[in-house]
Amino acid sequence: MSIFNSINVSSSGLTAERTRMDIISKNIANANTTRTSSGSPYRRQMVVFQENNKPSFSSYLSLYSNSNVLSNKDGVKISAIVEDKSPFKKVYEPGHPDADKDGYVNMPNVDMVKEMVDMISATRAYEANITSINSSKAMAMKALNIGK
Repeated sequence: MSIFNSINVSSSGLTAERTRMDIISKNIANANTTRTSSGSPYRRQMVVFQENNKPSFSSYLSLYSNSNVLSNKDGVKISAIVEDKSPFKKVYEPGHPDADKDGYVNMPNVDMVKEMVDMISATRAYEANITSINSSKAMAMKALNIGK
C-alpha cells in the first residue's frame, strides 16, 4: 500500500461529497419551481455513490496470491445522479398560473428538512475526509523527521 493511497481515497471522498452538496443545493434552489423545460415540476435529485475499483498491480498480485492483505479499494466514485420518483406535493393555490381546474398546484417533491439534514451529513463527511488527509500528511512528516 502506497503512503499516498489514503490521501487518494480521501480525495475521492472529497470530490464525491462536493458533488453531493452541489446536488442538494440545486434541490433547495428549485424547491418552488413548478414548471421546468419538460413542463412538469422540478424533481428532487439524489447522488448514488459506488466503490471505485481501479485495476492496479496490487489488485492483480492479491488476486493471484490468494491473499486479502493487499487492497484494491480506491475510494468512491459517483455512479449516477437519479431523480426521486416520489409523488409531487399538491398545494391549493387557485390563483397560481400552474393550478389545475380544481385550484391545486403540483409542487416539487423537495422536503427542505430532509435537504438540510442531507447537507449537514455531506458537510460532516467532507470534514472527516479533510481530517483524514491532514492525519496522513502529519504521519508522513513524522516519518520523514525520523530519518533525520
